Amino acid sequence: MSGLVLAIDQGTTSTRAIIFDADRRIAGVGQQEFPQHFPASGWVEHDPEDIWQSVLATCKTALRKAKCKAADIAAIGITNQRETVVVWDKATGRPIHNAIVWQDRRTAPLCQKLRKQGLEPLFSRKTGLLLDPYFSATKIAWLLDRVPGARKRAERGELLAGTIDAFLIWRLTGGRVHATDATNASRTLVYNIRDNRWDEELLKILRIPAALLPEVKDCAADFGMTEKTLLGAEIPILGVAGDQQAATIGQACFEPGMMKSTYGTGCFALLNTGSDLVQSRNRLLTTIAYRLNGKTTYALEGSIFVAGAAVQWLRDGIKVIGKAEQSGHLAAHADETQEIYLVPAFVGLGTPHWDAEARGAIFGLTRNTGPAEFARAALESVAFQTRDLLDAMRKDWKPKHGNSKTVLRVDGGMVASDWAMQRLADILDAPVDRPTSLETTALGAAWLAGARAGVWPEQKAFAKSWSLERRFGPAMDEKDRRRKLKGWRDSVRRTLTDF
Repeated sequence: MSGLVLAIDQGTTSTRAIIFDADRRIAGVGQQEFPQHFPASGWVEHDPEDIWQSVLATCKTALRKAKCKAADIAAIGITNQRETVVVWDKATGRPIHNAIVWQDRRTAPLCQKLRKQGLEPLFSRKTGLLLDPYFSATKIAWLLDRVPGARKRAERGELLAGTIDAFLIWRLTGGRVHATDATNASRTLVYNIRDNRWDEELLKILRIPAALLPEVKDCAADFGMTEKTLLGAEIPILGVAGDQQAATIGQACFEPGMMKSTYGTGCFALLNTGSDLVQSRNRLLTTIAYRLNGKTTYALEGSIFVAGAAVQWLRDGIKVIGKAEQSGHLAAHADETQEIYLVPAFVGLGTPHWDAEARGAIFGLTRNTGPAEFARAALESVAFQTRDLLDAMRKDWKPKHGNSKTVLRVDGGMVASDWAMQRLADILDAPVDRPTSLETTALGAAWLAGARAGVWPEQKAFAKSWSLERRFGPAMDEKDRRRKLKGWRDSVRRTLTDF
């Protein structure tokens, strides 16, 4: 059998399809952006049909560029933006509303209501998550309540719901398979990560019929065959993982204590805790890193809502740069005497604050502040937020569990900037490792599918193939680091809604 594997990487702003060969080298890539919809302040939506068409188009492009046919592909792996949800008609496959994106904050009042009822400890104990609009289930509840007739139709079994992976699996298999994997399920707020099942008590609280939801499988499992008419041949779908967990796999963070951080629109850091389900005392998330052969591996996760999006804001919002790549060069020429802090709470603050109502702010402006200082503040905000995550993880993950000297493996669009990665190492006071292959998310999904198909190496051999492109070591004076961190924490404190 061919060693070619097709990875579908369905992200927040674009869809990519990448074909890897048997040596994990890229043979062909297709990429397509799709529209973002902002119907109200704090609301973010996608048209599921745009996503579906982008998946088909990018897969065909990747096949053409790889100069192969669908019949040459051994397996498909899917990775996706995790908490974004779709509700669709079971008979026709048509969505009843736009997808509600993970960034969307419309369910903040419902989350606040549940917190006031004292229910957050219950949700947290069972799911490892906090009551925040970020997660999927309150979005499903909103759709059932607000789309005319949706709740009655759901109760009659006429509708299905799921994260983007489940919607794509349904479409790719011609409606034969309604399934998801354990990592995506673990982000819904209604999946019991201790028992590995949908939780009836939590579903009842949110009034979500269990029949709506997909079957939950291992990350490497049989998710059905694609319809022949879509790509030209039937292809087995054998791997699925949410994007951050797929990146963790692609970075070969298989041992407890290993940590990766992905810098895309947001930033998501995962620390592998092995079979140990660590209940955070510092408002981190406890989540499923992956489930293979029925065995669950857990992780602590920190979620930053705005990372690369801060650079996009510089470019598209206030137009101080023309291209995102300019940010590092500008930052390197910033006036070091100006202490400018950007708290990018454009859609609230994630870990460890979880303040959905906080909004962005800039501190320390002077008449001399210009584009270079704004660029430095935007890139430093990502480093500062990562430091907050790392500090929380160090408090939860004690040295007895492994080496307390953390090395961070990084990926995502932002890590191409040497300046940003060096400043990250400086602020963290820890090494930052940039791998040779930055396509770790797609690679993780591809490995799940390729290993399941028997055409790619098993876990240990795959881990040995991970290679380092460059290590960034901390070089900042400790006194400077402390001063900067003090200024950052004071700025965040002033931004929080309970200030």
